[in-house]
Amino acid sequence: MEEPVRALVAFGTRPEAVKMAPVVRALGADPAFDVRVLSTAQHREMLDQVTRLFGLRVDYDLDAMRGRQALPGLTARILEGASDVLGGAPPDVVLVHGDTTTTFAVALAAFYAQVPVGHVEAGLRSHRRWEPFPEEMNRRLVSTIATWHYAPTERNRANLVAEGAEACDVWVTGNTVIDALLSVVSPAYRFHAPELGRVDFAGRRVIGLTCHRRENLEAPLARMLAAVRDEATVRDDVEVVFPVHRNPAVREVAERELGRAPRVHLVEPLDYGDFSNLMARCSLMLTDSGGVQEEAPALDVPVIVLRDVTERPEAVEAGCALLAGTTYEGVRRSLGALLDDAALYARMAAAPDPYGDGHAAERIRAALREAFGRA
Repeated sequence: MEEPVRALVAFGTRPEAVKMAPVVRALGADPAFDVRVLSTAQHREMLDQVTRLFGLRVDYDLDAMRGRQALPGLTARILEGASDVLGGAPPDVVLVHGDTTTTFAVALAAFYAQVPVGHVEAGLRSHRRWEPFPEEMNRRLVSTIATWHYAPTERNRANLVAEGAEACDVWVTGNTVIDALLSVVSPAYRFHAPELGRVDFAGRRVIGLTCHRRENLEAPLARMLAAVRDEATVRDDVEVVFPVHRNPAVREVAERELGRAPRVHLVEPLDYGDFSNLMARCSLMLTDSGGVQEEAPALDVPVIVLRDVTERPEAVEAGCALLAGTTYEGVRRSLGALLDDAALYARMAAAPDPYGDGHAAERIRAALREAFGRA
């Protein structure tokens, strides 16, 4: 009997853990694989609740998070810690996800250890090196390191091949976030956060809001939140729920612009179960998050993207999302259009989801079996 393929699955932030949980589950259910999990804990609190929700056992915890951490120090801590893990028990493959500092540093550590890297959610591009920062450069660098690429869409695959990846090393799998999302959303779900019990889902149109990207901090964030405030103020049938990121730079602006606004709920960051089910009950989402651009269309919830450019253009092209930009006028115009134009809203809600069918992790498992001759 062949020895199982030793796979090390790495993540460090909440979105990574959410999107890698289906991969861990799929590989763990297959005797062809021996799975270990490496957590860098780039984000500590928000990460831990996801590992509990999905029952993920962490075998190696680098505990890399520090208060007000800067990118150079974080990168160095993860690179050294991951190198120590790989030096002690080298796996046959390291799986990383997306575009975080964890993704880049762990992939680089695997390269130094001469261990093949499989890149989940590969091939996303904004084609602007500073937007989003540092994610756009992280994912480009990981693409040059990775041996195998698991692309959510055909566009992502085309990006990789155009940059020189061998077509035979790129698989179109869909996005694993859809696998995770569909496993936790339920009409019978009961919220844990008491603040959500005060939201009038039955009587008003509820707008979900997330905004925290580095490039949107300070002036862009202030003008976008002012647009949300002013649009919501003149509409009695609207409520806004904003889970506010823990970054003090986000919290200060959120409190200043929205703290006194009527029918606006500033709440603490929600666990993934609460957030996913909140999103499912919203009329629409306003976001600068990449994950929400993927998740909301799977729930038939239209998205207004609070960015000047997105590396997920499939949702805009499919009609699931509007790219509002980061100006006061652009955000207010897009929000007003969706709230006033019933036909536009219906088209966006009914648009097909471009990010998969909930079986991405199974396709990744099949691709790995093929790569290691276990198909």
